[in-house]
Amino acid sequence: MAKKLVAVFLMCLFVMATFHVHEAEADEAQFKECYDTCHKECSDKGNGFTFCEMKCDTDCSVKDVKEKLENYKPKN
Repeated sequence: MAKKLVAVFLMCLFVMATFHVHEAEADEAQFKECYDTCHKECSDKGNGFTFCEMKCDTDCSVKDVKEKLENYKPKN
């Protein structure tokens, strides 16, 4: 009985992890699009690579977190 319970528990963890990975891939694509656009615009303004990398990483991370907080729905 205990082996079956452990197996069911592990399967549930696997399914939940699979959904989380799929969600992370979507977030990654959005971040990359934001970062690429920002970096190109920043470089076109004559700023250096490192400055643009730091600026765009920060700006896109903040944008990503802000969207997640706005779309957050507590589970009740």
